[in-house]
Amino acid sequence: MWPLMVTSLFVRCQRVAASPLNLRLCRTLNSPPENQQTVQTLYDLSVDIQKVRKLKGWVLHQSPAYAEEISIILKNMGASESIVANILGVYPEAVLCHPEQMQTQMELWRTVCQNKKDLVGIIEKFPASFFTPSSDHENQRQNIDYFQSLKLNKRIITKLMACAPQSFSRPVEENKAMVHALQEAYLELGGDEANMKIWLQKLMSQNPFALLKPPELLRQNIMFLRDRGFTSAELLHLISKLKGFVTELNPGGMCQSLAYSQGIMGCSEKELRDIVFNCPALLYYPETVLAERFAALLKAGISMSQIMETPTVLELTTQIVNYRIQQLKTFGYDVRSGSLEALNGTKKNFEMSYEKLQIRKERPLFNPVAPLKGDD
Repeated sequence: MWPLMVTSLFVRCQRVAASPLNLRLCRTLNSPPENQQTVQTLYDLSVDIQKVRKLKGWVLHQSPAYAEEISIILKNMGASESIVANILGVYPEAVLCHPEQMQTQMELWRTVCQNKKDLVGIIEKFPASFFTPSSDHENQRQNIDYFQSLKLNKRIITKLMACAPQSFSRPVEENKAMVHALQEAYLELGGDEANMKIWLQKLMSQNPFALLKPPELLRQNIMFLRDRGFTSAELLHLISKLKGFVTELNPGGMCQSLAYSQGIMGCSEKELRDIVFNCPALLYYPETVLAERFAALLKAGISMSQIMETPTVLELTTQIVNYRIQQLKTFGYDVRSGSLEALNGTKKNFEMSYEKLQIRKERPLFNPVAPLKGDD
């Protein structure tokens, strides 16, 4: 009885141990082998094959593939061998695009970006935007024609195609609806029609994804802010200063952020509107982010009144705030008693303020070389 039990257990263990191996063998046998022509061509182009296998190995198993043809198209556009290798290494799916379709795509993109060198740079940075399905080409063509009819700068159109290709792959009617909603809102809020094209270009340049939102959301957000007491002029300022993020917001999220901000600052509705007018970011930061940033500033000894005077300091992350406070402290600048403007701003602006403090510290109080004034 005992030998029988041992034998049975041994057989069962063998089956359990062998199962994963058998499954792996089955998967290997069922999957197609790598396309050796693709692998060899990519290798000859100095593409990192191991990286491709690790991240997008499925591409190497596809057939037909056009690695050599795509590389020739890129080289004919002026791409160097290293750029071709970089493009196909980052986005190997490009080799699955039919050469004729990519030739059509290149001609399409050159209607808005005629400089080959610039176009190669865009493809290198946004390969997924260029190597799109041929089914999208007609929508792309119609959208390009539409945006050109708006007299938009070609650089803006190119940026939209590169950063937000979804805007060009979808039906042109959807973009027309959102652009019309933006134009309508701009004029209703008192915008000057003569400057509307410049305003629209700036908005889309700052946030290329603004067009992907439904027009109804834009109207809801404007209605919500109007109900909170913002004037038409203030709303126009907010829409412009939010860099298109007004289309990313929603009334529910804004309501929570404003309620938290007003609660922690203990300000009136009018004061809150003034603060938001100077720092529109308060509209889209969630409560958790605001709580962390308020806490970091207060922990550093900064008063709530200082924050209310310079609310844009809330746009800085906690890590940046702490770093800048320490940097300023080395030159004897105490943010607890000084203006937060020294702490505020972009990295470039802060570095300029920091350099001024450094010069002020290193400069002697008097010039030892200058002659002393004597009595007349």
